Amino acid sequence: MTDDASPDLRASDSDRDRVAEVLRDALAEGRLDMAEFEERLEAAYKARTYGELAPLTRDLPAAGAVASPAPVSFTKEPAPDGSWASRIVGGEGSSTGAVAIMSGFQRKGRWTVPKLFNCFAFWGGGEIDLREADFADREVRINCVAIMGGVQVIVEPGVEVVVRGIGVMGGFDHPREDGPPEPGAPRVIIGGFAFWGGVGVARKVTRAEQKRLKEQRRQERLERRESRKELG
Repeated sequence: MTDDASPDLRASDSDRDRVAEVLRDALAEGRLDMAEFEERLEAAYKARTYGELAPLTRDLPAAGAVASPAPVSFTKEPAPDGSWASRIVGGEGSSTGAVAIMSGFQRKGRWTVPKLFNCFAFWGGGEIDLREADFADREVRINCVAIMGGVQVIVEPGVEVVVRGIGVMGGFDHPREDGPPEPGAPRVIIGGFAFWGGVGVARKVTRAEQKRLKEQRRQERLERRESRKELG
């Protein structure tokens, strides 16, 4: 093991996520059974130091390798901008709640989602857009109360969403599933109460990705036109 930092140093969320990814690969390859995987995964997310993380992967190969061991790396590298690790920033959040009474509210763009966000809509509506947001923690909770009103929550594909709200003559929609959660992505738990109202959850790509896809389609159309001209 070639660790270059003390095992007593505190581990970060990205360190725990890297260990969890190695454990998931080991489960998929049959190196761990489900009981061992769940036990180690729970220990990984409870670990506070590098020394507690290292034993969890010491007997497993590195991702994509067979022979080389996969100890926890203690070398701290800056998280690439835009990655999930760079967007889980800690702190208190830039906004802790919102209220719409015969009106509306929006939380969108670059903002920090707190560990708990409370919102209330009465004869009104709100939009909570998480696609460009940072997160105070890897797991955040959004508590919605909608009475004769509605709240729309927008998340990116790859974000794990758990819906636990209760509807009375109203409802909580579950998002379309676009595959398993991405490694390191935050977990968003949506709860609360809807009476003659509703809380919806939609998956949409970011505006930057929408622009990229639009430009890609434009380039493909141009290439098809050029091909038709050459054939003609």
